[in-house]
Amino acid sequence: MNILSYLLLLIFSEGGEKGGSPLDVNPGVILWTVVTFIFLLLILKKIAWKPILNSLSERENFIKDSLEKADKAQKDAEKLLAENKVNLSKAEDEAQKIIEQSRELAEKLKVQILEESKSQAKKMIVDATSEIERKNAEAFNKLKDQVADIAVNAAEKILRENLDKDKQVKLVNKYLDDLKN
Repeated sequence: MNILSYLLLLIFSEGGEKGGSPLDVNPGVILWTVVTFIFLLLILKKIAWKPILNSLSERENFIKDSLEKADKAQKDAEKLLAENKVNLSKAEDEAQKIIEQSRELAEKLKVQILEESKSQAKKMIVDATSEIERKNAEAFNKLKDQVADIAVNAAEKILRENLDKDKQVKLVNKYLDDLKN
């Protein structure tokens, strides 16, 4: 208490009689500055301190939540990226399998088509050959019949008196059969 009374005495004793520079130490100004500062702190504590602390607390919570959300989003993104890599790998494997199966199927179809083409070509050749042989035999038979008729008619004219027609036809057919063999 003695210190406080001494300070008050100093304040009131030096009053305003001296003019001081800004660098002079004036205990009265110091005391009033301290009192004003303490009074201002008490007023700020009552009026502004709680809203400022609440605002800072809300800001801290917002930042904390944002960081947690960012961490969660990053983990989700990494998980999604890993899943996408796995799915991409599976899709590439499936694509390779499908391509390989398609190649094998195309090769089998190629071989099958070639075999069918060859067998059809052989069949066509066999059919054409048999048709040619049949036509040749038919033409030969027609030609033989015509030659026989011509020969019979010629021989009939020449030998009408000596031979009859049936004997002549048999003779010509026999001659043609000998030529054929």
